Amino acid sequence: MKKMQIFEPAMCCPTGLCGVGVDPELLRISTVLNSLKKNGVEIDRFNLTNVPMEFVNNQKVNELLNTKGVEALPAIVLDGEIIISGRYPSNEEFAKLLGIPLTVLGEQDKTFNMLPKNSGCDCSDGNCC
Repeated sequence: MKKMQIFEPAMCCPTGLCGVGVDPELLRISTVLNSLKKNGVEIDRFNLTNVPMEFVNNQKVNELLNTKGVEALPAIVLDGEIIISGRYPSNEEFAKLLGIPLTVLGEQDKTFNMLPKNSGCDCSDGNCC
């Protein structure tokens, strides 16, 4: 199995899902990582606030931060090599990079294919189908 690590910028908590305004991208990543974990795929996730020494001890991530700064985070490391910086992988990229079927993330995909607010469905009680 391939080893993936995610080095994230400083956040108030390990997942970034705290506070008043939750970033939908962080919610997606947490959901993806939970789905992967349920299917036996472990990914190490490091937050600059909580485990700064991981950023210091990983030579490639340390070099990335020294040359491009924290704007290069998140950094996605696969088998010791930085493969993505400045953004999180899409669901399709996770599946391809980890060599797993996209169906492992199937539940997550349904979660984010919701109709936008004010989509014109005229359901006043909030129970749109």
